[in-house]
Amino acid sequence: MTTLTTAGRPPTDHTASGAFRLLLALCGLTALLVTSAALAAVPARAADAQAAWANRPSAPAAYLADRLREHPVHVTDQLPREVPRSMAPAFARLAERTGVPTYVLVLPGQSGSGEDLLGAVHDRLGRDGLFVLLDESGVREAAAFGVGAPAEAARTATVFELPYDAGPLRSFELFVDVVAQGTEKAAARADAAREKFRDGKEPESMYIGPSDRQNQSFVTGIALTAVPLTILLLPPYVRRARGRFPRATRPGPAVGRSVRRRLLVPGLALATAAAIALTAPLVFDQTKRGPAPLPTSGDMTARVERVAKGLAQDPVCADPESPRMLDEAQLSRLHDRMERFGRSEGGGPVYVTVVPHLPEDESAGDEELFAAAVRAELRKADGVGEADGVYVVADPLDGYIDVFNHGLRVESSRLHFDLPDFISYGDDRASEADDHLLGERLDALMTYLDESPRTDEPTTSGNPARPLSPKEENSLPPLFATDFWPGLFVGAVAALLLLGLVAGALGIAGAVLRRRRPAPSPTEALALTAPSEPTEAYLLRTARTELSAAAQAVDEADLGSETLALAWDRFEAAMILVDGDIAIDVMRSSGPPGTDPATLLAVIVLARAARNALDGDTNDRCCGVNPLHGPAAGRRHVRVSAEGNRRRMLSLCPRCLDSAVAAPRELRERLLTLPGPAGTRVPYDEPEGSPLWVLGDGISRLVSAVRESSSAR
Repeated sequence: MTTLTTAGRPPTDHTASGAFRLLLALCGLTALLVTSAALAAVPARAADAQAAWANRPSAPAAYLADRLREHPVHVTDQLPREVPRSMAPAFARLAERTGVPTYVLVLPGQSGSGEDLLGAVHDRLGRDGLFVLLDESGVREAAAFGVGAPAEAARTATVFELPYDAGPLRSFELFVDVVAQGTEKAAARADAAREKFRDGKEPESMYIGPSDRQNQSFVTGIALTAVPLTILLLPPYVRRARGRFPRATRPGPAVGRSVRRRLLVPGLALATAAAIALTAPLVFDQTKRGPAPLPTSGDMTARVERVAKGLAQDPVCADPESPRMLDEAQLSRLHDRMERFGRSEGGGPVYVTVVPHLPEDESAGDEELFAAAVRAELRKADGVGEADGVYVVADPLDGYIDVFNHGLRVESSRLHFDLPDFISYGDDRASEADDHLLGERLDALMTYLDESPRTDEPTTSGNPARPLSPKEENSLPPLFATDFWPGLFVGAVAALLLLGLVAGALGIAGAVLRRRRPAPSPTEALALTAPSEPTEAYLLRTARTELSAAAQAVDEADLGSETLALAWDRFEAAMILVDGDIAIDVMRSSGPPGTDPATLLAVIVLARAARNALDGDTNDRCCGVNPLHGPAAGRRHVRVSAEGNRRRMLSLCPRCLDSAVAAPRELRERLLTLPGPAGTRVPYDEPEGSPLWVLGDGISRLVSAVRESSSAR
């Protein structure tokens, strides 16, 4: 029976009501704790995300730490011509001699900051030891973390004790030897090496280049003909000359002795020639240009295989050993645009590689050859088919972008030759940015691809020429080749000349003594002395001499000559610059036109070019490093500034063209500078108002610029 209360409501159960309120309170407290934990986890997750971003696999330090975790020596696959990967065991054997855990990285010399990189790799690896960074020339940086090793002293010793061409393995060997000596001895050795270098006792080069080998061949050829011919011709001549001066009567030589004498001279000459021919290869015994060992076929294909494998998984392949150029947003947008282009009419796959291109890599720095090799390797991958597509080659070091079409209905020549400069080389903003604005420029490239007209049939970029094999590239020419043959001729001439000098000294050929060889004209002498820092007085004196010589040459030239018009145009432009005053009177206080250093240099270049044209040399370009060097022999990408990684395509004279390959750093010292304000020196093509800024486009363009400037006045 139910008990009813007032108003007919059942009685309240206070026990059940309290339990319900307790349950509500517990639920609220739980919700509050969960909410607080969630709010507290937000910054923690953000910190974790930042840490993950800093240690992302694409970061060079994280990638290199993973490699060192697998093996304490990592040799890049980007330098097979100088430091092939097969050298890793040799580095590992040397590293064991340090007495401490040693980790070795061999990377391209332009890959980034060495000290910061070693510290970052150590942090990610989480192991103490001696960390050493080498490039294609030797030990670049070294740091000891948690171990007692004289890293800096050993590195200093390698810098000052070894020549620049010793190579990375020899440099690391010396580094290990110094580390093994201990801290005190290593410091003393480093100080001694530094002091010795200050005294001018630089270590001699260990290897020679092609020019040195040509000089050796030339000297060998001269010796092989000059010495035997001198022995063969000079003694008989001296003997006959003495017969013309009678002395007291003496008994003549016996017949047998006369025969032996006649046979002795030819025999001695023949023996001398044989001795020179056999001894020269022993004296000039160098066979290699540098210390690089011969790479294996696996060394030469390792990077291409790695990149092709990466492209098979992702059409954008960035080099893990280089600084990251594209962030996640740029990568996402690039992928989207590549997919849209692939679905468009006449479009197709786009493969983007962001890897360095160096003379020491498998393709010798040839981007077109690299793209063709990657495509050929992609053909071998499962599911890729013919690997047709547009191959974009972006260099993270200098920021250059090249595009090659293979099999799509897009005009290949337009992609290869008509690509806008902003996309190919960037602008001033790109040169100053650490990432070279690659993301922005690749986006502009995709717009250019979308707007490119389609062709009726698929097109393909031309087949690039194969570079020299590493063996051919690192081998010196044979000693009995190149300039050996001209040396034979010069040696014969030298022997005859010596015979003539002896004849003159004996008074037999007086005409030879009276005959004087004409001294070289001033302009010929100036062509052999081309200073890189000429004074204003030198430029003025040279300009006067060259103008006078050009005026005389033009005046005496055959009026029917086909090159007279070209010579006259160049001479007339030179005269315009000095207002027709060959004397170029610089003493006038009014400051006449044509007397500033840049204009004087232009006068010299034009006057010499006029005389060259009359001599049959119609070369329109002169050396871009120093126009005083004379006509150019070829063009090449070179770096003449010590700041930044920008390269310029310049015309080069034979000497500078040779140095661009053998010793590119010498070009900076040869760059012609002119006197500037307040005693400074400025590059010859930078003075304001100078016509020389167009000289890189040719002498004809300089002539046009001078005429245009004259018309404007």
